[in-house]
Amino acid sequence: MTLQRMDNVGIVVEDLDAAVAFFTELGMEVEGKAQIEGPFADRTVGLDGVRSDIAMMRTPDGHGKLELARYRTPAAISDGSPDPPPNTLGLHRVMFAVDDLDDTVARLRPHGAELIGEVARYEDIYRLCYLRGPSGIILALAEQNG
Repeated sequence: MTLQRMDNVGIVVEDLDAAVAFFTELGMEVEGKAQIEGPFADRTVGLDGVRSDIAMMRTPDGHGKLELARYRTPAAISDGSPDPPPNTLGLHRVMFAVDDLDDTVARLRPHGAELIGEVARYEDIYRLCYLRGPSGIILALAEQNG
């Protein structure tokens, strides 16, 4: 059996509407929304009494997808660190290629985005940055030069 594809990346958020607005401003589109609950959900994730709201977001090319989830029950938990650094174990970041890095960062700022470091140049190939979005999500953005 071979791998068919990477289907999506799941991110648990505190405020689903804010996360959807943030990723919509980035350029993603809402593919669908649903409430997930019941025995299949409990068995799948290994928790009891799961009730969550999800929004499936897709990139304009239709290939990249994010599943944003807000857990109603059981409540989402945090490791206690409000803004874990980029070298924290676990899911590190989600990277997107953008046409205009400065414009993208400016459009995301009203949605709570903050640069973690600064916009930097990798050789003469890319301009890159890390920023933090809703629920502490770390995004990397890359703009190809030329």
